[in-house]
Amino acid sequence: MQTAERVSHTDHSDNYVFQRSLRAYMDAAQIVHGKVLEIGTGSGYGVEIIAPKTTEFLTIDKFVTEVPLSGDLQQKVTFQQMTVPPIDLPDNTFDFVISFQVIEHIVKDEDYVREIARVLKPGGAFVLTTPNRKMSLTRNPWHIREYSVQELESLLLKHFRSVDCSGVYGNEKVMQYYQENKKSVERITRFDVLNLQYRLPRQLLQIPYDILNRLNRRKLLQNDNSGVMNIVLEDFKVAPAQEDCLDLFYVAHKAK
Repeated sequence: MQTAERVSHTDHSDNYVFQRSLRAYMDAAQIVHGKVLEIGTGSGYGVEIIAPKTTEFLTIDKFVTEVPLSGDLQQKVTFQQMTVPPIDLPDNTFDFVISFQVIEHIVKDEDYVREIARVLKPGGAFVLTTPNRKMSLTRNPWHIREYSVQELESLLLKHFRSVDCSGVYGNEKVMQYYQENKKSVERITRFDVLNLQYRLPRQLLQIPYDILNRLNRRKLLQNDNSGVMNIVLEDFKVAPAQEDCLDLFYVAHKAK
């Protein structure tokens, strides 16, 4: 059973999360150019979206990642195994750094942001996504923390000149799935009368959470009252960040 933290583009029960994540890659592809670093390759479904927009693309992950590449992408893309922070790369190297659904897993998040600013060239930009805490259905023990709209902006402004604050939103079809998922999660968490999900150390909750999360996604797929398999990329959009966005999609600009 694959952990629900690493989104699969082949497991149909992940379709909602996959399409939501894909939206970020598609919008980032409209921004990036030159030499690009990705932190958090994951299963690698974003590589062929981003790489054609670059002159050189380095993608790193704490796990070994193997993604089959076609044509000239084989010459352009480099995979490297690395745990961050620190980022074991030289100063002022990249035009863009992208990192999707990663910062919430980083213990020293300010060190992480500082390191990204360091490896960016002057005038470069950091493109990231992370869940909007206001829209989370329950505590995710795999996350060190989650951020509000204001909290993430404040963190980034410690090391960047300016931040464009956007969010990933879903249409009515997406929000129907979100509500079905919310009801399902509430049916599970109603048994937590002692509120242990917030009181126990997160490490003790990771495996039970992951199993229940995966089973819940597959149950929703089986019932399919929410039409999870009908959700497509176009059902998501990026717009200015508000409290009801699903993910925060921020672009932080380094001073020239």
